[in-house]
Amino acid sequence: MFFPEWSRIRLGALIAFLLLTLLYSAYQMVYSRNWGAPLDVVVYPIAADGKPVVQSYIDALNDKKFKSIDKWMSQQAKDHGLPNPQPVNTRLGEQITNLPPAFPAEPEPWSILLWGLRMRWWSTFHTPDDPQLSWRSVKIYVVYHKGEPNIALPHSLGLQKGLIGLVHAFALPSQTAQNNVVIAHELLHTVGASDKYDDYGSPMFPVGYANPSRVPLHPQRAAEIMAGRIPISRYDSVMAHSLRSSKIGPTTAAEINWSN
Repeated sequence: MFFPEWSRIRLGALIAFLLLTLLYSAYQMVYSRNWGAPLDVVVYPIAADGKPVVQSYIDALNDKKFKSIDKWMSQQAKDHGLPNPQPVNTRLGEQITNLPPAFPAEPEPWSILLWGLRMRWWSTFHTPDDPQLSWRSVKIYVVYHKGEPNIALPHSLGLQKGLIGLVHAFALPSQTAQNNVVIAHELLHTVGASDKYDDYGSPMFPVGYANPSRVPLHPQRAAEIMAGRIPISRYDSVMAHSLRSSKIGPTTAAEINWSN
């Protein structure tokens, strides 16, 4: 039997949920970028599979493995004149055993929107209880894979709505520094930074260059963090191997509310 009243109730509940979600997201976006206090950043490790080498790497993780992110953010904040000497406080959260929803293989606007909603739903119900978590906490889920030659990782993503980052990384000690580059990149996405590379992955000039006024222009000495690569010539670039060779450029600084 069809009950039109029940259909209207369900539609009203859905609209109310979407409105509350939008309001909450707007609230998060405003107050996660005021930088009056350190932004709480929690890294949740996830094993991509049951391989012992991956679990061994995760077992060896601790807060210190991610402190280079905090030190780098502090230095970048100082360079941009931010009064807060500690913009973020990154710490290790509990391991999560459930894999997050996979990003669509053929992304379209609606499939990306649906994935974003699924990711936020998954985050809500699979994040371990933590009394320190707040509405300002950024949750970075790092899926660790066994390092294998010539194996490309799935794309990492950061969602400003919900303050959620999804990072795919290799479970190799030699990759820890570069993993932190990717974590910092996705962290900055959650607070408003945009990518600064083209469809081929090359840094865009000038916004994707750490020092676009350098003479000679190439080779650059560092990567703009949201480009992720160091331009060594007009046509070639290399991955930044650590945060020491990465910078927050003026456009990114403006996007995350570090400058006007």
